[in-house]
Amino acid sequence: MLRNKSSLVLLTAALFASSHLAAQSDQAIIEKALTPLPEELRADATVYRYDDDGNRVTLKVGGNHVECSPTNADGFTRCGPVSQRARRDLQAKLSAQGLEGEDMQMAMQQAEDEGRIPGRRFGQMAYRRFDTPERIQYLMVVSLPFATAEDLGMSSAFGRDNALLGKGTPFMMRSGTAGAHLMIPINGTEYSNQPPN
Repeated sequence: MLRNKSSLVLLTAALFASSHLAAQSDQAIIEKALTPLPEELRADATVYRYDDDGNRVTLKVGGNHVECSPTNADGFTRCGPVSQRARRDLQAKLSAQGLEGEDMQMAMQQAEDEGRIPGRRFGQMAYRRFDTPERIQYLMVVSLPFATAEDLGMSSAFGRDNALLGKGTPFMMRSGTAGAHLMIPINGTEYSNQPPN
């Protein structure tokens, strides 16, 4: 009997330690997911991920207008407006079904044209972090559908190389298209690409 009680105590302790470690690990995942956001938006942002079938799993319920997903398999940590949730959810479902590239873009455009998902809105912000220096590590993106660099007085010179050196400046990509956007590399933070020594 004593032996059974000892085993039960050890099993209970192991389960408690395991759940405690899982909670700590979830907390670390949540904290990292929030790092692309400006400080004032982090505390009340939602954090979510998708399961293998593309279903949304909420890790942290928030109350403001932004939400973040933890670092994905490609190394990106992303945040964006809650108003685009249906768009992200559909993309996750389609991706789980194996859709990618041009097929994905066509399916998303069709869903937008049919009113099943919202279109990108002018001026919407997205936030992105990448952990290693071969890409722009800390970046904010402003959606500017169908705008041109000329109309808005923006540079369309590809600014990736300067950003990788820690000297990023804003530049527009896909000028004049539905996917036009302003890339804003953020310099001088712990998450940013660092200037050469």
